[in-house]
Amino acid sequence: MKQMIILPVFLLVMGISPLAKAATETAVFAGGCFWCMESELKDAKGVSAVVSGYTGGTVENPTYEEVSSGNTGHYEAVKVIYDPEQVGYDRILDIYWSNIDPLDESGQFCDRGTQYQSAIFVEDGQHEIAEQSKEKLEQKLGQKIATKILPVAPFYPAEDYHQGYSDKNALRYKMYKKACGRDERLQEIWGED
Repeated sequence: MKQMIILPVFLLVMGISPLAKAATETAVFAGGCFWCMESELKDAKGVSAVVSGYTGGTVENPTYEEVSSGNTGHYEAVKVIYDPEQVGYDRILDIYWSNIDPLDESGQFCDRGTQYQSAIFVEDGQHEIAEQSKEKLEQKLGQKIATKILPVAPFYPAEDYHQGYSDKNALRYKMYKKACGRDERLQEIWGED
């Protein structure tokens, strides 16, 4: 009984909570419409949150209207917060790749313009994994991948009405996704995978 008490007391004295959760990591991806990216990543094992937002541009705290104009240099993107003990960055990348058209240089699906292009924003330790993943994909598809790999940039969360859009506005989201041809194009690229 004494030993069971000593360890938690020792951890607290050292500034470590015995109930502390594992550290989380983040990954930032642009894949066209952030509603669609958020929807596909939010339920992955080990993912605790996905935030829709804007990154890579020149304006601080941009609005949806500013970004969608294509004049700020931002991408519509998502920030994925995950537990690396439950899911690795490589697995998050696999989910990302399977939900974009990595061959499209001009946007994604029905969304056109630089603000809808695909990109992976990497931090230290992620760059090599992302590059290797991209090279494997080029070999698999036998084509040049248009998705850029860029250094992480300031990330600005999108307006509240964009967060969790596929859950809050399920019917409108499904109509948008269908009209955009996203599922059909993904089927063409990835087949049943």
